[in-house]
Amino acid sequence: QVQLVESGGGLVQPGGSLRLSCAASGSIFSINAMNWYRQAPGKQRELVAAITSGGITNYADSVKGRFAISRDNANNTVYLQINSLKPEDTAVYYCNAVLIGSNWREDYWGKGTLVTVSS
Repeated sequence: QVQLVESGGGLVQPGGSLRLSCAASGSIFSINAMNWYRQAPGKQRELVAAITSGGITNYADSVKGRFAISRDNANNTVYLQINSLKPEDTAVYYCNAVLIGSNWREDYWGKGTLVTVSS
């Protein structure tokens, strides 16, 4: 079992920045990858950034160059630095932990943190 708690969302003006945090607890040593997803009103949840246990990162094309995912292993926390925010970045951002076995996969989710980009 993995528990995830996101924080750092809020209201920000276009062009601004935010840093989202995801604190993990529980079976953290079994985590293979940590991801950030977002879900905008009326849209499907989409993957925006990922980081593996080995530190390899990947980003959705729509956020490349503006978002940066990182991890602090000492504090069991994953961050999402969001820069140059646009109104279309408005969404609930969810942290996701993935555990993978030989023939199974488990996904854990946080409750999300709301990011609103508006002037």
